Amino acid sequence: MRIPGDVPKITGIYGPQKNTGRVGRTGAVTSGKDVLSISSEAKDFQTVLKALREVPDIRQEKVEGILGKIEAGQYDVKGRDVAEKVIRSVFDRKA
Repeated sequence: MRIPGDVPKITGIYGPQKNTGRVGRTGAVTSGKDVLSISSEAKDFQTVLKALREVPDIRQEKVEGILGKIEAGQYDVKGRDVAEKVIRSVFDRKA
């Protein structure tokens, strides 16, 4: 095996080698407190979300009104109106 005479050129491709010496003492690590800040926009969003959670999903007074009409025989819905709403809801889901 033949070793080329110019070895520094071969090792030069790895960059200069630095002598790093010993690590001296480092300063004391101070512990800081973590800080969390919430923007006013996020606070407003949180307030609105809390208010929405308190609103019932079902408007009971409307349900009772319709039930009263059904029991009295006064609630009349046309089949055509129901069919239109069903078809419209199907098309709205696809969009």
